[in-house]
Amino acid sequence: MKNVFIINAHQPYPFSEGKLNSALETLAEKNLGAKGYEIRKTASRAPYHVDEELEKHTWADAILLQSPVNWMGVPWSFKKYMDEVYSMGMAGQLCHGDGRSRNAPDKQYGSGGTLGETRYMLSLTFNAPRESFDDPSQDFFAGRSVDDLFLPTHLNFRFFGMKPMETFACHDVMKNPDIENDFRRFETHLDNHFPKLKLN
Repeated sequence: MKNVFIINAHQPYPFSEGKLNSALETLAEKNLGAKGYEIRKTASRAPYHVDEELEKHTWADAILLQSPVNWMGVPWSFKKYMDEVYSMGMAGQLCHGDGRSRNAPDKQYGSGGTLGETRYMLSLTFNAPRESFDDPSQDFFAGRSVDDLFLPTHLNFRFFGMKPMETFACHDVMKNPDIENDFRRFETHLDNHFPKLKLN
């Protein structure tokens, strides 16, 4: 891997300006850039051109989605981005439809992805504490994991043939933040998945 596309999916709200997600985006860019990776970026809330966004996806060896968790999923601006960019990518840039055809309707659904060599990573910021996940005694998530909650997002990337990297999450960022430790954990997470590139 040498090309990394970072998508900042934050949507500003009066109680959430996006400083943490921007800081994590900047940290990722600095960490990866220092190790020799080429970086391209997009903010889903900002104006974009669909063709340019499709080209960034096909250029990338890895995609890093930096996103807050809003109402148990991604913010609406990234959902709009997916509807506009990913729908246009179904013509072949990202996938050949769902992989089936009228001549082969029995082929497995979701097998049309063209980005089988591309990896992706979710980096998420939560109000929910870490203890609320993976514990059946916690009523709300009822033992489910962060990746269980984000299954639809994982499936969107899997639809294009992408392979997941380990998800990163900052928890309890509003009521009990530990931001400096989150930054250190994120750097370690990036180092574990993006080794320093060898210079030719």
